[in-house]
Amino acid sequence: MAITQVNVSTPAVEIIYNDTAIGSALDAIKASSAKLYYVIIDNSLNVAATYVKLFNVASGSITLGVTAPDEIIYAPASSIITHMFFTSAAPGKTFATALTAAAVTTGGTAGTTPPSSSVVFTASYV
Repeated sequence: MAITQVNVSTPAVEIIYNDTAIGSALDAIKASSAKLYYVIIDNSLNVAATYVKLFNVASGSITLGVTAPDEIIYAPASSIITHMFFTSAAPGKTFATALTAAAVTTGGTAGTTPPSSSVVFTASYV
């Protein structure tokens, strides 16, 4: 797994987070408040669907499969998707405590099995 973060020179100082192999190990994207604008999920190497779970909780306080995620994003088999976040008229969704992510093969709260092949996860936030 390779994780990178790039600061983009924008007025909001956007950060692009990229994990080339997100799975059931929790990704602590940001340990404080974050406004998430979009995610890109590349599930093209998997013949089964992947569910990316996003948590408004610090990674150390999450038990995957038990802690309810704040967002679940479905990525069909053999696909690449982009999911934009908008609340009301303003872009972005605020995760007031932290932004943590994981990818598994079961939707809902349950599920701890990672995808069988690499899933590339990209997130844009401030």
